[in-house]
Amino acid sequence: MRILIIEDEVKVANSLKTILEAESYAVDTCNDGSDGLEMALMEDYDLIVLDLGLPGLNGVEVSRKIRAHKKTVPIIMLTARDAIESKIVGLDSGADDYIVKPFETEELLARIRALLRRGQSSGEVTYLVDDLALNPSSHIVKRGDKELVLSAKEYALLEFLMRHHGQIMTKQQIIDHVWDIDIDPFSNVVDVYIGYLRAKVDKVFPRQSALITTVKGLGYRIGDK
Repeated sequence: MRILIIEDEVKVANSLKTILEAESYAVDTCNDGSDGLEMALMEDYDLIVLDLGLPGLNGVEVSRKIRAHKKTVPIIMLTARDAIESKIVGLDSGADDYIVKPFETEELLARIRALLRRGQSSGEVTYLVDDLALNPSSHIVKRGDKELVLSAKEYALLEFLMRHHGQIMTKQQIIDHVWDIDIDPFSNVVDVYIGYLRAKVDKVFPRQSALITTVKGLGYRIGDK
């Protein structure tokens, strides 16, 4: 899952990037409202963390313009202000949630998970493909009774494929959601990580059906062959 942080305090933005990347999210950062709006409209993000007080355009203006372009990406607004009026203005601008600085890391992560689950059935979500199960809250992945040990990027790639199980995902779609803006679009990084995943998800289970499929000329799919 790919997240955009629009936050003018560089140390805060970098700290959030580090925290979120440790949770297997791909993260881009921007320190200016106008530039952040341009990134939000040009790229396909799964969630935006948006500071209220920004140079260029403030968070309310950025949120309103994102919604004016019919973008439905979830937005969490950050602010140092705790007045109820600020919360109302932020939510009325199109933000989905609102958190006041300083905040606990676990609270922000929980709110992010909740927004990313939006549209799923209530309760804890577990993605299932055949006997492969992935829990996005605990990051536990199991095939049958065996827990799989994945790197952060392997986990992120598997989660993206499982969220779209049965669908063919192109390399560009995978790059857009699993890697940040600094990735070389002409690299073979997707093929490499698909290979890593196959080794852990399929090859060590020779008696079970292979789940990850290459659809020649189109992309990759997990499940529903």
